[in-house]
Amino acid sequence: MCKLSELPNVGKVIERRLNAIGIYTSEELINTGSKDAFFRINMFDNTACLHMLYALQGAIEGKRYTQLSESTKEDLKQFFIKL
Repeated sequence: MCKLSELPNVGKVIERRLNAIGIYTSEELINTGSKDAFFRINMFDNTACLHMLYALQGAIEGKRYTQLSESTKEDLKQFFIKL
């Protein structure tokens, strides 16, 4: 288990957003999942964008969001559109 700020794609802004929804560790983020975490962030932050969703998934997978598979990006994009 590591601090959120030690994960790829997680800077101070995303870390604050995650803390605001009760996520403080990498384990909590992994257990919550990118979609649920993003949904909860989006409820109070109308500036949350698709790239934040990609960043959360990349953090869970331990890679830069630009390295996510195309199928993962498409799945996340469809989720984002439906919000």
